[in-house]
Amino acid sequence: MWKWECSQQPKGVIVIIHGAGEHHGRYGWLRKQWQQAGFHIVMGDLPGQGKTRGKRGHIDSFNQYIETVYEWYKEAALYGLPVYLIGHSMGGLISIRTLMEKRMEIHGVILSSPLLKLAEEPPKYKTMASKALHRLLPSVTAPSGLKTHLVTRNEEIREAYLIDELRVTKVSLRWYQEILKAMTLAKRNVSDFPNVPLLLLQAGDDRIVNSEAAKFWFDQLQTSEKWFKEWDGLFHELFNEPERDDVFRYAKTFVELHLT
Repeated sequence: MWKWECSQQPKGVIVIIHGAGEHHGRYGWLRKQWQQAGFHIVMGDLPGQGKTRGKRGHIDSFNQYIETVYEWYKEAALYGLPVYLIGHSMGGLISIRTLMEKRMEIHGVILSSPLLKLAEEPPKYKTMASKALHRLLPSVTAPSGLKTHLVTRNEEIREAYLIDELRVTKVSLRWYQEILKAMTLAKRNVSDFPNVPLLLLQAGDDRIVNSEAAKFWFDQLQTSEKWFKEWDGLFHELFNEPERDDVFRYAKTFVELHLT
């Protein structure tokens, strides 16, 4: 876990939760934007990702993600300022499940193209094989199937990600089963999501996650304030797209409206 403080009078604290196969270092641009806007930042690498110890691309339980993010939240809360969560893709799913399971005093949550269903699911025989084998061979890995050219239209970021030594390209059988279970629980237990202001930012041309699943989940949500914004033509990583300045300004407006 790392912390970055803004140089001016702080307005709040942003906890950023990255997606699958990546790490906190890919969020340098977003971190700087929030710092310049007057916010402290707390973020880190999730278990099995980035610079963390243990087998890469593997978790024994999704609860490892939940407990990790909860620790980040507790560190952010020590500032005594409004706290916000921003979760991208798998980080969005982790945000949802953490808020369902933990008591957290936050001023708002932003979900960026949250993972509630894959855009292209593996063949059924692979899913069945994974389900049958993950208890016997939990740490056996297979290619994640994530196609780098589909995450963003930003060529510079694509090229940097391809040579990124910290990116994870293989995931374990147990990891996949835990992700499936977490998606099921997030959709089945919508009523467990707390009444906190929510902004769901969805890529309009998402080739990684199923945008319809995100919209359906959003529509079922019984919160007093929820915002949904779909960005036409943008790929999965909204905060890495050529139009990311517009995406950030929209997210900042949401955050600043909920500071009190």
